[in-house]
Amino acid sequence: MGRVEGKVAFITGAARGQGRSHALRLAQEGADIIAVDLCGQVGTVHYPMATPEDLAQTVKDVEALDRRIVALEADVRDYGALKAAVDDGVAQLGRLDIVSANAGIAGFGAVDELTDEEWGDMLDINLTGVWHTAKAAIPHLRAGGNGGSIILTSSTAGLMGIANLAHYVSAKHGVVGLMRALALELAPDMIRVNSVHPTSVDTDMIHNSATYNLFAPDLDNPTREQIGERFQALNVLPIKWVDAVDISNAVLFLASDEARYITGVTLPIDAGSTAK
Repeated sequence: MGRVEGKVAFITGAARGQGRSHALRLAQEGADIIAVDLCGQVGTVHYPMATPEDLAQTVKDVEALDRRIVALEADVRDYGALKAAVDDGVAQLGRLDIVSANAGIAGFGAVDELTDEEWGDMLDINLTGVWHTAKAAIPHLRAGGNGGSIILTSSTAGLMGIANLAHYVSAKHGVVGLMRALALELAPDMIRVNSVHPTSVDTDMIHNSATYNLFAPDLDNPTREQIGERFQALNVLPIKWVDAVDISNAVLFLASDEARYITGVTLPIDAGSTAK
């Protein structure tokens, strides 16, 4: 216990899924949390996104761990709103040490069939939103004078090509380039920047009818078990998907002093899928 004791972590996409898991895992190890989420629907996303009720549950779960949390609704595409949220959180909690740029969406489509709106939303949220998150946080990390850790959420799709995911692959590859540039720029301030690259994660982002129908177009109303067999084929280890906490444990490691000299690294949590 206590691997990030007394520190403050800023997490985007914190209402549910990986973001909530990151908030809870860091809180378990002593961090206070600034949690941000859109809590609304994006028109080009074909599965239900997080709600204000989801963010309220994250607040309850963190407070149950006896940690402080400032939770705010903000869109990572809106730099002004995101900066205001971070500034408010730091004003209330007193510092900033850890950043988890986790907010993201998923979508599918052949390159020649993607609409401008699908491409734009994907890049705006999954890449520009990550840049906005870092940009809003950097002044607070520098002001603290204690260094810090920024963890950008990419994907196995940030390390390899995947058909029917051109917009997602492009955004997640872009996150890697941003991470590497930030690692160089922020090193003099002892601010470390790394990226995590999950395989499929057991969250609402994959467990929805749109994703099920994409992976199993030959089945009527595919079940979780049936779709799991398709997802397992992506991995080397004989598992269908990883749990959100598996990514959270990697985020915790990169945020902690155990990784104090690790920067500019792409860390797969992928059950071996990128080894294929």
